Amino acid sequence: MPRDINRLEVQALQTQGAAIVEVLPSEEFDNEHLPGAISLPLGEIASAEQRLGQNKQRPIVVYCQGVD
Repeated sequence: MPRDINRLEVQALQTQGAAIVEVLPSEEFDNEHLPGAISLPLGEIASAEQRLGQNKQRPIVVYCQGVD
């Protein structure tokens, strides 16, 4: 079930094995992103399965810049 979480929660999920997908524009991703995050601009969400692999048990966190 989708819910809003903050950057610290994202990092905690990442340490537990979640895939982190940042939907920032390329320029923003290049300047500031979480280490290990996958860059997937919003317009490319449809092709996400190929980039994230076939592991359906792995949680996926879609993360974008927000106000904490």
